[in-house]
Amino acid sequence: MTKQNIKKVVLAYSGGLDTSAIIPWLKENYDCEVIAFAADVGQGDEELQGLHEKAIATGASECHIVDLKEEFVRDYIYPTITTGAVYEGQYLLGTSMARPVIAKAQVEIARKVGADALCHGCTGKGNDQVRFEGAFAALAPDLQVIAPWREWDMHSREDLLDYLAKRNIKTSASATKIYSRDANAWHISHEGGELEDPWCEPSKQVWTMTVDPEDAPNTPERIQLSFEQGKLVAVNDEKLSPYQALIKLNTLAAAHGVGRIDIVENRLVGMKSRGCYETPGGTVLMAAYKALELLVLDKRSMQYREQQAIEFSHLVYDGRWFTPLCNAILASAAEFSQKLTGDIVVKLYKGQATVVQRRSPNSLYSEDFATFSKDEVYDQKHAEGFIRLFSLSSRIQALKNQNGKV
Repeated sequence: MTKQNIKKVVLAYSGGLDTSAIIPWLKENYDCEVIAFAADVGQGDEELQGLHEKAIATGASECHIVDLKEEFVRDYIYPTITTGAVYEGQYLLGTSMARPVIAKAQVEIARKVGADALCHGCTGKGNDQVRFEGAFAALAPDLQVIAPWREWDMHSREDLLDYLAKRNIKTSASATKIYSRDANAWHISHEGGELEDPWCEPSKQVWTMTVDPEDAPNTPERIQLSFEQGKLVAVNDEKLSPYQALIKLNTLAAAHGVGRIDIVENRLVGMKSRGCYETPGGTVLMAAYKALELLVLDKRSMQYREQQAIEFSHLVYDGRWFTPLCNAILASAAEFSQKLTGDIVVKLYKGQATVVQRRSPNSLYSEDFATFSKDEVYDQKHAEGFIRLFSLSSRIQALKNQNGKV
């Protein structure tokens, strides 16, 4: 499809500097109608306030703001939790998980308005371009994808500001902005500014969602999470929807400085990047779910789950949500989750979320077997034969070595 054939484009719009410049750029370079699409994934009313008016003033013919909060938490965050996915041992995939639900809704808007193309404001350096376009390829391979950062001759924040100024388009952005942030119901990420130097410790102004652990209350707080078949259904015995439960956990955990990480990660495109992430409720939820798994699942199942978690973390990070392998791992995790019913108590204190109590009707823990006191169910003599068979291959190898046959 050529530029001349593109008459209507749906842009993933945030109202930030990049997408504010993209709207007039699309109209000038593609001579097309631009429809702005914004996803409410729990980033907060402050970011969404006035977004419709701003998009229209910048040149969009329409602006669709779609509430995806419950869908995001229910269909993307919770299933990912059941896989145990944590990227490179620390990152809880907050930005990564949000992209497929946003891309899916963008395609739905494009179908609704009869668009010819989809557009995003991702740079050519980041992961998000792959995540969005991977989803577009799976859901709408017939639609053209426009990525302005890979086409236009602007290279900096200053270039974009000059571009808008020459067209008398107002923006609240300035050349002095330090950090690049991305927020949703699960987390907020921080990049840029001082964080571009891995030797530079983050200042207090980096963090926006959580209390500094050094300033957190001196008294710990305990919260109870109740699960039914792997789904969080209540916090402190209060029944809540998936989104409402997460927001409550965010509030409780953030007050104790829980969920901060400062990492250098491997981007999909090949470079390393440094970022700070705040995931207060998610940190608690992941700790509780893992504790429930350890109580209920047997050793080999846990071993398989750990392998699955690593695989799925890379799938999500790399933008491969809408793939057969993703579906297969999610189905496997859902099967394991059927027995994950129970209650977990987590203690929040000075940036830490520690599981201190756990119970489940499906628990495989048996005090009768595990006790250090006298018991009537376990004959310790049986361990000798088990160990001899378990280590038999090592014994055979050692005997061969001693006899000089190897």
